[in-house]
Amino acid sequence: MTIKVLVVDDDPMVRHHLRAILTSADEIEVVAEAEDGAEAVEAVLRASPDVVLMDIRMPGVDGIAATAEIARLTEPPAVVALTTFDSDTHVLRALHAGAGGFLVKSTPPEDLLDLVKVAAQGHTVLSPSAARHLLSRSSSTDEARRAVRERVAELSERERDVLGCLGEGLTNGEIAARLFLSETTVKSYVSRLLDKLGLANRTQAGLLAHQAGLESGD
Repeated sequence: MTIKVLVVDDDPMVRHHLRAILTSADEIEVVAEAEDGAEAVEAVLRASPDVVLMDIRMPGVDGIAATAEIARLTEPPAVVALTTFDSDTHVLRALHAGAGGFLVKSTPPEDLLDLVKVAAQGHTVLSPSAARHLLSRSSSTDEARRAVRERVAELSERERDVLGCLGEGLTNGEIAARLFLSETTVKSYVSRLLDKLGLANRTQAGLLAHQAGLESGD
C-alpha cells in the first residue's frame, strides 16, 4: 500500500531534499507540500495524507499550532515533528499537541524512509534516549511530577506494565511478547490507558511514563 506523505517546511530547499528522499521509495508518495502551518492544515484536508512531516519553527502559524488543529480532526494522519536538534524544547510542545514523534532533519535517508513507514503504521517515532533527554530539559516542577505519579497510581498493575512498555517505544507486538498477552489484548489495554489518562496517542502515553519514572514490569 502506498504511504501518502505531506511535507511541511518554510525552507524550499528542505522540502526539495525531503521530497527527493521520500520519492526514492516505491511505496511512498509525496502528495503535497506546505510552507506554513495554515497551508499544512488545508493540505491535510485536501490531500488526506497518511503521514505529515511537520517543521516546528515556521513564521505565521507554526508547526505546533498546526499539529494541534490536525489532531482534532476525526481521522487525523500521523504527524511527525521535524527539528534541527533533538534537544529542541519545542519538540515537547509538539508531542503534547498531538505529534506522534519527531525526527531531526539530519536523519540519514535510509532511516528517514524506515521511520516514515513506522509512523504510517501508527507507531511512535521517538527513541527512549531522546525522550529522556527532552524531559530532562523540560521545566516540569516537582509538583507536576507528583501529579503525574498520582494519575499513574490509579492504573491497575497490568496497565502500568503496558504504560511502561509504551515508555520504551515498544510496538503492540513487542509488548505482547514481553507481557505474554495477545496483540488484541494489548491494543485494548492501550486504548483503555489513553482514555483513562486523557491522552491523544501512545506517544503522549510514553512521555507520561517517563515523567512518572515508570519502567515496564514495575
